[in-house]
Amino acid sequence: MKHKHKRILPVIAAIAIQLCLGTAYIWSVFQAGIAESLFKGNNANAALTFSILLAILGIGSTIGGKMQDKVGSRKTVIIGGLVLAFGFFLASFTTASAPWLIWVTYGGLGGLGMGLIYSTTIACAQKWYPDKRGLITGVIVSALGFGGVIFTPLVEWIIHSFGNGIAGQGELMSFKILALIFAVVCTVGGWFIQNPPADYSPAGWKPKDAASDTAALTPTQALKTPQMYLLTFSLMLACMGGLMMIGFAKPIAVARGLAETATVGVLAITLFNSLGRLFWGGVSDKLGRKKTIVLLLALTTVLSLCVNIAAGYMIYVLIACIGFAYGGFLSTFPAFTADLFGAKYNATNYGIVLFGFGFGAVISSYIAGYYKNIASKDINLMLPAFIIASAAAFVAILLILLIKTKSTKK
Repeated sequence: MKHKHKRILPVIAAIAIQLCLGTAYIWSVFQAGIAESLFKGNNANAALTFSILLAILGIGSTIGGKMQDKVGSRKTVIIGGLVLAFGFFLASFTTASAPWLIWVTYGGLGGLGMGLIYSTTIACAQKWYPDKRGLITGVIVSALGFGGVIFTPLVEWIIHSFGNGIAGQGELMSFKILALIFAVVCTVGGWFIQNPPADYSPAGWKPKDAASDTAALTPTQALKTPQMYLLTFSLMLACMGGLMMIGFAKPIAVARGLAETATVGVLAITLFNSLGRLFWGGVSDKLGRKKTIVLLLALTTVLSLCVNIAAGYMIYVLIACIGFAYGGFLSTFPAFTADLFGAKYNATNYGIVLFGFGFGAVISSYIAGYYKNIASKDINLMLPAFIIASAAAFVAILLILLIKTKSTKK
């Protein structure tokens, strides 16, 4: 009974912290102002900030996995929160004469801090809830998605209140305010992040005959299996459509003549991104990770081809659907990694898988930014970017089908 009540505390703390990480998914709110003020209107260079953050997040997650083994999950999360806050604070001083500073601070330090926190909190929750691994992973990462819903109106208000009609001014001010929020929430919440005792097991739960419940593979051992590479490349290809839409949801809505309600696009993808993480995480516990991921990839393959078909307010429905599928990847892939290689080293193992996510972020943002520059007057010219995303999702289906889900022994 004692552990029953105790195991909810790390989850509550992880939810609060992941809400802060949700600011990563509101980049399209910053995109136009940052592109105009710092990068002379170059959308690809501005979007690179977002993709660098996501790319470094994978590196940070791997470091965080190893770091938590040495200093504990509590210190790892607190340090990660301070690094994240410091990165955003320094980003607020970026000028047009040195635009690369935002890549180093928001992208580099911000991504490193998020990475230290991201996989550490997921792995901690999974260890407390081995009986509901998919669901609890969905709960944690859905908080990250929902953070975008909370922070979007806040950041919009800051931009309008402090921007004074000057592109970029309000955006940079919002970085300062967000830095303060990150420092407080991650320090306080991080205090409650701690792993269960080594012999912990929920009452009445019996481990299944899977790698996650018997023989956990170290990162070195996992890297010797084809499953690790198939999973990593699959995640890289799977997330491209969602990442493209996350970075350009607002600009696409504006280009469709919906400037007055364009923020709805950001809210739609962040809200349904969050709901998708929660929904599909629970579904994967019943349907199985592999089948769930294949279903999500099939949806992404089709939805990515519909960007030019959706007219008027239907574009918001499409954005929501893409976000709903994308969110599913971020709850099923961590759980699938734990199923394949074990929960013990999952913070590090999933950090390795996230390298694929990082590469996908860089590639997708460059492709989307390139075609957005071409489509400055006709948003329909951006379709090739989403055709590429659709093809990537289809290839990912083939890779996932090659993964053997039986226990991988040492």
